[in-house]
Formats: sequence, C-alpha cells, structure tokens
Amino acid sequence: MNEILFFGRNEFPKLLENKSNKITKSIQFKFENENENENGKQIKQISSGYFSIIFLFKNGKAIEYLNENELNQNPEKIQIEENIQKVTVGWENEAILTKEGNVFAKGKDINPKNSKEFINISSLIEDKNDRIIQDIVSGSVAIYLLTSNQNAYGIGSNNYGQLGFDSKTLEKTKKPILMMKNVSKIFSGNTSGTVFLLSSNQELFGCGYNGSGKLGLGESIKETKIDKLTQIQNIPKGKIIDIQSGFDFSIMLIENENENPKRKLYSCGFYEYNGLGKNEYTYEFTEIKSSLFENDDNILEIVVGCYHTLILTSKSKLIGFGNNSYGQLGTGDMNFQKIPTQIELPKLRFNENISNYHISCGEFNSFLYYSPSSFSNLEEDLIKLFERKEFCDISFKTKNGEIIEAHKLILKYRLNQNQNENQIEKLQEIISKKSIKESNQIFEMIYSNNFNINPKLYSEIKEIINSNEKIEETMKRIYLNENENEKDFIIERKEKQYKFPKLILIMRSELYRGMFLSVTEDKSNKVTDYSELSNKSFQIFEYWIYSNQIKDEIEITQEIINELERGIDYFQLNQANPNLFHLLIKKFNNQNQIEKEIGIGIEIEIEQEKEPEPEIEKEKRGKEIKIKKKCYIF
Repeated sequence: MNEILFFGRNEFPKLLENKSNKITKSIQFKFENENENENGKQIKQISSGYFSIIFLFKNGKAIEYLNENELNQNPEKIQIEENIQKVTVGWENEAILTKEGNVFAKGKDINPKNSKEFINISSLIEDKNDRIIQDIVSGSVAIYLLTSNQNAYGIGSNNYGQLGFDSKTLEKTKKPILMMKNVSKIFSGNTSGTVFLLSSNQELFGCGYNGSGKLGLGESIKETKIDKLTQIQNIPKGKIIDIQSGFDFSIMLIENENENPKRKLYSCGFYEYNGLGKNEYTYEFTEIKSSLFENDDNILEIVVGCYHTLILTSKSKLIGFGNNSYGQLGTGDMNFQKIPTQIELPKLRFNENISNYHISCGEFNSFLYYSPSSFSNLEEDLIKLFERKEFCDISFKTKNGEIIEAHKLILKYRLNQNQNENQIEKLQEIISKKSIKESNQIFEMIYSNNFNINPKLYSEIKEIINSNEKIEETMKRIYLNENENEKDFIIERKEKQYKFPKLILIMRSELYRGMFLSVTEDKSNKVTDYSELSNKSFQIFEYWIYSNQIKDEIEITQEIINELERGIDYFQLNQANPNLFHLLIKKFNNQNQIEKEIGIGIEIEIEQEKEPEPEIEKEKRGKEIKIKKKCYIF
C-alpha cells in the first residue's frame, strides 16, 4: 500500500541503493523487505533532516535511516514502547510524540552524554500539570512543544534567541522552558533558527534568526538576532494555516473563505537561491502571485527545505521554486527556479484523492508519499465530512442568510435526547443569530466534542449538546436505535438486505472510502454482497462496524476468525482502531484461557522455567525440569 516518490540529493545509500547522488526526476522506491514487520504497514508520515530520515507507520512504529556521513547507516527501528503519533527531524535533533502525550527526543543539545539516545523531555517540564503534549515542531537546533493547556515550551540551543530569551545569558537548555502561554500553533522549519507562535486570539509572535528579514518584522528591524518574542505586525488578512521557514526566508499560507482562491501564499526574506517564490527582497510578508494558483484550485499543503519550497494543490498539481542544485524540485534538471513552477509527476497509484498525499522536504531532497487519514479518528473525519452535500440532509441558515449543510442522523445523536423538546429546532434558532464563522465553530464543537474551540459559544449551546458522549457511543446508539429507512447503503447477503449510513462505512473501510469519496465514482446506493459470511460472522461484522466492539454473548471460534480475516483484508478494515482481528483474537484467547499471544510475527520456541517444586521432589529428580513453550513475537 505504500507509494513514495523521492527526488534530490541521495544521502541515504541504504534507502536508495544503486542510485545517482543527484536524482532530478521523481523516482518511486519501496523499503527493503517491505512485506516483513513494520515496513509493510501503511506510511503515516515522513520527516527528513540533514542527518536522518524517520518513517512513521500507521501502526505506531517508526524506523530511522542515517545519511552517508554516519558510520552506522543501517536502518534502525526506533525503540519507543508507546504508540508514536508524530515525528519531527531538525538539523541536529529528532523528536517523537506518542499517543499518551509524551515526547521523546535526542540530539547533542538535548542529551550531551549520549546524543543518539532518546529521552523523555516532556517529563522534565517543571509544572507537572503541563506535561501532556499536543504537538511538536523541530527547528534546526531546538525543539518546540505545545501542551494540552496551550502553553509553548522550547528546548535545545538558543544561539539566535529562538527560545525567546537573551542568547548571551541563556545559550541552551536541556530542560523545556516556558516561552509563551495561550498558544494555538507553533511554526518553524527543520533547518530554521526561527520560530513563530500563534496566540489563541490569532496574534502572531516570532523570535530567533532574522537573517534577510525572514521574521517579517518590517524593514525598520534588521537585526540578525531577535532575542525575545516580538509581535509581527502587518500580517495579511485571514486565517493563518501554516508558516514554514527555510534558511533565509519564510512562507505563510493564509485562508479567506470569501475570496478566490481562498488560500494564498505570502513570503518574506532573501530571494537569491531561496524558495521565496518571487524576484524581490521583502522584509514583510507579501503575496506570491502566479497563474498556477487558479481560483478553483485549493492549496492543500506547503513544505520548505533549506532553500526550496514545495506546494500541493487540490487539482493534483505539485508546484515548486527555489534552489535546485541537487534536483530537489523534481523538474528533471538542476536549474534554479525563482518563481512557482509546476513539477511533472508520474501516474500515481492512488490519485483518486490527492488530499491523501503529503510532501516532506529535507535540506536538499524531497518526498511525495501516500498517507490516507486514519480511520480511527472519527471526530476528524466527521468535521471534514459534515459539509459534503452527499452526506448532508439538513440545512441551517445563519443571520446573513448563508446555508450550512449537516448530517441529520449524526447530529440527532450528538444532541441531548429529550421527548418534549426538539433540540434540532433549538440549534437552528441559535445558528440564525450567528455569523458563518461562529456557526462553523459551533458545528465543529458538536461533531468533535472539543469545546475549547470557542468556550464563549459553547456556553450558549451546552444545554442542547450531549457533551459526555463519545463518538463511538454515538455510532453504537445509531446502530441499536435508528430506523432502517434512514440508513442509506445496502449490503446484501443471502437474499436479505441491510442498510448502513455511508458515513459510518467510510470511517471503517478504505474500500468504501474510495468508493464514496472518489470524484468519478457513482454515488448511488450500490449493493455489496456479503453472502460468503456465515450468520454469526456477519453479526460480528455488523456490530463492530458501528461500535468498534464485539458482542459479549457471541462465542468466537477458529472458523469465525479465519472467515473474518479474509473479509478484513478484502474490505481493507485493518486500519481501524481497535483492529477487528485483534479483538477477535483477544476474545478467543480469553474464552479458551490460552496463555499465549497471537500476532503477525514468527513462531519461535523459548525455554521457560517451571514453577519451583518442593525440595523433596527436586532431590528425587536430581535437577530442575525445563519445558518448551511456543509463543509468537512481533
């Protein structure tokens, strides 16, 4: 399932063997032994720096490749026991964010005694109530942490003031240091000594290396070092989506819902041999203009390397500009590009939805890789889908007459159930007094159960929202209570038909996701035949689709496991979390009280000590007895 394209300087011989040092046109590669262990899993993220590349897989495991300057170039599994959610690689550091909110990092400024050993840096935060980390970002020689309390911390080198403190009195820190409170986002770059912090009220602050005016502070501030957080004025109007910094320049992505195109690029800094996107030196963020940015084409993602920039758009265009001395723009040559240039791509295997692709830039190389969103995060999928008309069947009108579409079936079960009052009508009354921006925030809160988006608005709608119910419970209640006529996709088995909401199937199966979200796919109520499943297997499948659970009263047999294992592969259900196959195995083992683990692995024999016997028995036998026991390892 992995598709990864590479272009630029080939610094990783163990990854790209028998390839030129300069790869000027995108090539596709796969991992060595891709069908074995974690490498055969779906890619989630790629983060590349000068000394290393980390590949993160959807199963929460990661591997690291070192560049040719390192003595040990063999790929290594990153030995973190917790489920890894995000990786970030800087110039001289690496950091890993786990599902539990812990951050493990390494680097010479992080752990001088052993720069190749990961240590838990989130546990070093002095305020114990502020140790759950929400996001991580790498600069060139510093790492930034955003906590669940919306506080920003920095750790590492402060040589240019990139931690927000005087670089003469604080050269570096081995413990995270509080930089700013009430922060919504942190932006930097893997080769950048610059950091930007976006406050909760959308004010932008920056500090660190300001060479060529890359902080966007204006022509009156030309100091190379900005040793304290400084508010950046004259920011383009709109919502800041992203800011990426290279060595001497910065790129900003701004969104305005009422403009075409709704997302625009702005840059500042030095243009010569940099990915600035224009032929002029600018001290403030000014727009990058190009005919390649069409009104109906939305910018999905921007990524910056040391001296080059790549952009991915909704019309499947890859656009780049800047330094191309190693072919890192993928244009097929090594010509420098000052202005946006479209990059020719080979035919992609999974290009039915380009939003499933992502880009990553190292110092002098680039990646384009396939990574569909995780099916386990129902909240994120619901937020993305509630505005899609094919999944919406109820409309709400704002105070200015704008229409917001929503999914009635899901919405009904996210509101408090009350026999005497219609909560949907109450919601319509509230929306009718709000702007389009406030209305969208209200729906985000309802669908995601995240009421930190706008606490003030939440105070107005909290009486009609079931804020204690998780999305999974909502799905389960829909299954148990909803009228069959309101379900809109037919699954047929043995002459009987079952109806399911398309939205639920999208959450669980990549096969259905591709079927329903494809721009060319027929959106009619197609029938899928499940007649090969036994009655019991189908009951298990049906209940799990909604609830992510297996009914307690159902007994699991080896035949059921074998039958459903084939269905899991066919319908591509293996990415949902928890995994249906793992749930089956767990229940099967509990039923039979088998003291072994079953997984995708290899069978080995280990020697296990028997429980100590009475001394008399030992004397009779003359020695302790050892037995062999089969187990499975990952």
